[in-house]
Amino acid sequence: MIASRLSRRQLLKGSAAACVLLAFHWPERAGAKASKGSEFAPNAFIRIEPDGGTVLVMPQVEMGQGVYTSIALILAEELDADYARVVLEHAPASDKLYANPVFGLQATGNSNSIRAFWTPLRQAGATARALLVAAAARQWRVDPQTCSAARGEVVHASSGRKLAFGALASAARQLPPPANVPLKDPRNFVLIGRAQRRYDTPDKVVGKTTYGIDVMLPGLRFATIAASPVFGGKVKSVDDRAARAVPGVHKVIVADDLVAVVGDHMWAAKKGLDALTISWDPGPNAAVDSRAIWDDLRAASTKAGAVAHSEGDVAKAMQGAELHEAAYEMPFLAHATMEPMNCTVQLRKDSCELWLGTQVMSRVQGTVAKLTGLPPEKVTVHNHYLGGGFGRRLEPDMALKAVRVAQQLDGEPVKVVWTREEDIQHDYYRPAYRDTIAATLKNGRIDAWNYKITGSSVMARWLPPAFQKGIDPDAVDSAADNPYDIPHQHVEYVRAEPPAVPTGFWRGVGPNNNVFARESFIDELARAAGKDPVAFRRDMLGKTPRLRAALELVAEKSGWGQPLPARTGRGVAAQTAFASYIATVVEAEVTELGEVRLRRVTCAVDTGLAVSPDTVRAQLQGGLIFGLTAALYGEITIEGGRVKQSNFNDYRMLRIDQVPAIEVFVIDSSEPPGGIGETGATAAPPALRNAIYAATGVALRRLPVDRQALVRGAT
Repeated sequence: MIASRLSRRQLLKGSAAACVLLAFHWPERAGAKASKGSEFAPNAFIRIEPDGGTVLVMPQVEMGQGVYTSIALILAEELDADYARVVLEHAPASDKLYANPVFGLQATGNSNSIRAFWTPLRQAGATARALLVAAAARQWRVDPQTCSAARGEVVHASSGRKLAFGALASAARQLPPPANVPLKDPRNFVLIGRAQRRYDTPDKVVGKTTYGIDVMLPGLRFATIAASPVFGGKVKSVDDRAARAVPGVHKVIVADDLVAVVGDHMWAAKKGLDALTISWDPGPNAAVDSRAIWDDLRAASTKAGAVAHSEGDVAKAMQGAELHEAAYEMPFLAHATMEPMNCTVQLRKDSCELWLGTQVMSRVQGTVAKLTGLPPEKVTVHNHYLGGGFGRRLEPDMALKAVRVAQQLDGEPVKVVWTREEDIQHDYYRPAYRDTIAATLKNGRIDAWNYKITGSSVMARWLPPAFQKGIDPDAVDSAADNPYDIPHQHVEYVRAEPPAVPTGFWRGVGPNNNVFARESFIDELARAAGKDPVAFRRDMLGKTPRLRAALELVAEKSGWGQPLPARTGRGVAAQTAFASYIATVVEAEVTELGEVRLRRVTCAVDTGLAVSPDTVRAQLQGGLIFGLTAALYGEITIEGGRVKQSNFNDYRMLRIDQVPAIEVFVIDSSEPPGGIGETGATAAPPALRNAIYAATGVALRRLPVDRQALVRGAT
């Protein structure tokens, strides 16, 4: 099979085999710290100090998804470390040592941290354990098979002798690494799959956690920037006299496409920026607006696309049959991370250091090296906790702009912080999509399915080798691999780039578009077939038993079929995305004025072996809230080449008093772990839409929810 014919999930699963996995057995010392000569560092992820402390180096970044805890559990489980003495350390920028096996570069995203690193990290831990056991056995002059490890010690059961890992560190580092070390039987796990305290929670609770925006250096300057409000616009002129009069303003920097004010503190920089009089040359994009973009997208959706998947004979099956058709639209969305974009830079003649939170450390290193002309090894990236990523920090733009500011200073370190308005109006937006579907029914089931996705290709820009023969594997994810038993299927993709609008990955990526369209249409087809939406789905899930089991469980736990008040409905959505199987039911009320009140959300998930079940529940709860927010309020609109939204007053978030009770049921499974960080964001919109459909009979086909349509009773 060729990549262009694969779903994104299949492509990424398969691509792991083609990646060089030297990091997982690389005979170099772990982490960024210099070797002390007596420590034991058998690979890039584990370092055991002579005092017995175990340092685990994290190849993926922590942005609230709990990956530090889960990665630590995997390593500590196979190493048999004393988990109470484990210390975590950020990995340095290095594709050689810390490349994600799926992407082939050091990146965190696609809900694949545990999926991608599950086996390599287990192998790393098991290999280190085998070396420690061998070192102890050699010292005791016994067969290594008679020794075992537990809680940071090697034990010889028959003699009762014990040696701590720290005491064995020096000897173990002299031994050659063994090959093909057997991994633990999951039945013998003592850490994985059990409730564990999250590693990062205590420091967050007391305010000790350091995010990128918290970094402070001696002599630090602060800066904030203004880029052209029109996509692609340039600076025409700047009157900075009032800004220079603001106390604490140090310098005003004018570039061709941005203006920055540098001050002694953030308040001075911001007040100085507010005092500037900037005249912008809007350039060729001043006439770009949402209406024209949607007109172009709708026109593009009538064209033939590249074939992503085809089976059976759709054209023949549709001949003479009653055709059901619909089109679904998803708008541009911003990421709106709680921590705005920021980066601290110390630029010298022969080196550059950066402090920030990024999902792509090595890409930041490489692009900054190119910008400065420095060798990559002279660019040091200090990564920190991310105050939200959601795909926004897969872009290096905040680092590049910060370095451009630093290039205009005299060697002083500078922290560049974007305002919320700058952040929302200069994002890499979730693409706008239009999905058109036609289907036929036969004997109460779907017989033929013709599906077309039209929208931007993020992958063509972000990872060009993945875009093959007109297919973006992300854009067709959860469309080209439909979980339902449909004998005749045809799926196409039409690439349609919006003029000037930069697009990027957004939490849930391709599935959040395709699951919404598919699951919304499935509900409409269920009604056309005169069948209950859960029963209609269940009868077509013979080839996907794990999803069927999740669907049956969520129906039971949500009280599916039980009576509800007037204008209240339950909506269901089922999905296989990120190698997890999830069914979700949203219960919602729609008032006579079209307001939607969330009453309850129930979710059942089979994510394979749950490394940290509490984290699975927390991520689904957070993702569901994220997705519900987008479904109810999320939309970026453009007028005069400018993004109209600017802050949380007009780019709304779900308030705490609007959040319903959310129950998550984790299904026991022995399958390899799936991804979980994005699945809730994908599940919530179609389940909410279908709840509204059940409550009102209004089949919404565009997000966000149109309250006026609910009042009118129109589609």
